[in-house]
Amino acid sequence: MSDIRFNDVSFAWGDVPLCQQLNVQLRGGTTTVLLGCSGIGKSTLLRLVAGLLSPQQGSISGVSGSVAWMGQQDLLYPWLSVLENVMLAARLQGVKPDRTRALALLAQVKLAEVAQAAPHQLSGGMRQRVALARTLYAQRDVVLMDEPFATLDVMTKLRLQTLTARLLQDKTVLLVTHDPLEACRLADDILLLHGQPLQIERWPVPEGIVPRDIDDLALLQAQSELFSRLNTYEKTV
Repeated sequence: MSDIRFNDVSFAWGDVPLCQQLNVQLRGGTTTVLLGCSGIGKSTLLRLVAGLLSPQQGSISGVSGSVAWMGQQDLLYPWLSVLENVMLAARLQGVKPDRTRALALLAQVKLAEVAQAAPHQLSGGMRQRVALARTLYAQRDVVLMDEPFATLDVMTKLRLQTLTARLLQDKTVLLVTHDPLEACRLADDILLLHGQPLQIERWPVPEGIVPRDIDDLALLQAQSELFSRLNTYEKTV
């Protein structure tokens, strides 16, 4: 898969610069985690990659076709069943839905038994698993994730992190999170965002295969060091 490149990208909200001549390369087929304090511009970078916003200068290369997006809110349509929500991409593209593949994806996220249920009948964690199945159904090479587990309880979050890492293996994933532990569990590359205009620091990831074990000592040490660095940036805002 192609790398995604920001080539001398500049973008501002009015008189407030987000980035100026930003050059950064995101490796294709890996998970890159973006961290930084609230309002630093993480979600804006995702929107630039998605084409929802356009650079005012420069370009972004390596993104061909549309991308998949998964955010904090599951955005399930309440009048559609779980199965119909998973197959939404087919409806939007005007093609025949692949019911067999959708059911197989629901089985992968352990929700096959609620395929005909309405979204309001599901817990928050179950709804996010439906959103994950919908993301996978779209079959995009690039998956953008904007704090998809932020509203979940700790145990549900850990289970969904593990499931997501396994199912999105070999995709190009950009994940925004405020959680250093989540970053250290899931990242192949960690980028720390700070400053105005934006500066990016590459942070070393712990050893081990993603998703890394929650009780691994190297993971816990990396989480602590990452938290300390983030706290340093927070104090300068």
